[in-house]
Amino acid sequence: MSVLSVEGLTVSFRSEGAWASVVRDLSFEIGGGETVAVVGESGSGKSVTALSIMRLLQEGVSKIEGKVMLEGRGDLLALPDETMRDVRGAEIGMIFQEPMTSLNPVMTAGFQVVEALRRHRGMDRAAARAEALRLFDLVRIPDAKRRLDQHPHTFSGGMRQRVMIAMAMACRPKLLIADEPTTALDVTIQAQILELIRELQADTGMAVMFITHDMGVVAEIADRVVVMLRGDKVEDGPAAEIFAAPRVAYTRMLLSAVPKLGSLDGSATPRRFPDLKGDPDSADPANEPDLRADEILAVDGLVTRFDIRGGVFGRPVGRVHAVENVSFSVRAGETLALVGESGCGKSTTGRSILRLIEPRAGAIRFDGRDVMAATPTEMRDVRRQMQMIFQDPYGSLNPRKTVGSAIGEPLRVHGVAHGEEVEAKVVAMLDRVGLPPEHALRFPHEFSGGQRQRVCIARSLALDPKLIVADESVSALDASVKAQVVNLMLDLQKDLGLAYIFISHDIAVVERISHRVAVMLLGEIVEIGPRDAVLANPRHPYTQKLISAVPVPDPARKGTRRPLLADEIASAVRPVDWTPPERRMVEVGPDHFVMES
Repeated sequence: MSVLSVEGLTVSFRSEGAWASVVRDLSFEIGGGETVAVVGESGSGKSVTALSIMRLLQEGVSKIEGKVMLEGRGDLLALPDETMRDVRGAEIGMIFQEPMTSLNPVMTAGFQVVEALRRHRGMDRAAARAEALRLFDLVRIPDAKRRLDQHPHTFSGGMRQRVMIAMAMACRPKLLIADEPTTALDVTIQAQILELIRELQADTGMAVMFITHDMGVVAEIADRVVVMLRGDKVEDGPAAEIFAAPRVAYTRMLLSAVPKLGSLDGSATPRRFPDLKGDPDSADPANEPDLRADEILAVDGLVTRFDIRGGVFGRPVGRVHAVENVSFSVRAGETLALVGESGCGKSTTGRSILRLIEPRAGAIRFDGRDVMAATPTEMRDVRRQMQMIFQDPYGSLNPRKTVGSAIGEPLRVHGVAHGEEVEAKVVAMLDRVGLPPEHALRFPHEFSGGQRQRVCIARSLALDPKLIVADESVSALDASVKAQVVNLMLDLQKDLGLAYIFISHDIAVVERISHRVAVMLLGEIVEIGPRDAVLANPRHPYTQKLISAVPVPDPARKGTRRPLLADEIASAVRPVDWTPPERRMVEVGPDHFVMES
């Protein structure tokens, strides 16, 4: 019996006095205990379909036609608003695409889970808090008891997503709608979350609608696949059949754009993705950095810590050792990838280099300048040459400004361009990331998550920087656009000699774009070396675990990834008087170093 049945769903939005359809005549079913993956590029209508099922689209500017039948409730589109509020959360849980904009910033993470439990499961405060703590442990939030009482802005992007997953699963719903639930998660936590979803399905018969652009995850979890293109369903069927013999060209294109770990074995340089037409010449090796070139960035002994304050007087009661004695260098034209689990210190390292977070100790030299000694005025010039693509595209764009204004603002502030020159540069940047020029007049909320990330990439390129710190810059992009953006970054690197610090949990993409890889664990680099050496022959046990957890786009290997065990979860939180142990890096190969245990 179907838990969810969607029949002839058509969704339209009012635009300039007329209705424009964005989802057309969509039909599919999800049975109890079944997972249906809805895939397609950004703008294909996946998230709009989910929001329509939940009836979360704004009335007056949207129109929903068709039927959405939920077991025991009938047609959801015909239910009164008050009844629908009871359905949301209790019978249908939803994990939204952008956790920071889905969590209330003025309420603690724990309170938001407790609130759902009290509203829908009738628990008292103590029982709801105990259940929230259990859920935080289930989704592997380190130091869960303390984290319950912290606000969302203190969590990393991956940990915010885990909070959203805990909230969606809190009431054990009949249907779970998961909109890109694992996009911000590293591969080890990703495997654990997928295993948790499978366990809940086995226990409760929960149906899952899984929206994603990660075809490796689709192969891991989906029973059936629905492929969407610009609002239309173009193909559906069992996952094994879709992967083995896709019937339509669009599905074949999606699968061909999926990065596969191991595809560059034996190659020491990055390599472009083949273009979507399958031209093999488009996948030529990228540039090899000049090993005689000067280091454009040198980081030595970087330390960034955060005090945890408590008590009446707010005295430090603990300390987060977010970045601990991190050292590396980057040459012009080189890409160093920072990989590791959510909360390991990757993003904090990137922000510390630009002094968006002030380090406690260490030395940073950029293009011959002492960054740590730079005044605020001097740092403004440094940041012109050292740009950052932030992890949360929505949070890093001003919602009151058009994206054209957002891209053009750095040009005006730094006096790089004026008047029509700014407009021409904005159009050129949008074109580089695959967006039409008319999108310059749109506001951030009018874009999908992947499109917003492309806007952020365009903005970072506008000032022609020498170094770009890319923090999960392609994690929100679908496979085809991800391939295009990686190719763009490699082309720009080849043409302009750009250096990248590429922060990512997507190991398959790291293989495509990086020259060297640094693996981080609890604020420390535990292994660093040439990309082919680190990924093909990992020497540290933690690196080996990361590599083994990478999803494979092959349904025949479904369920083979090993999720994290409870005793493998560690935290960078330490007592105030804790002193890091002295450890050294041991050379295990040419330019390949591993931290001693």
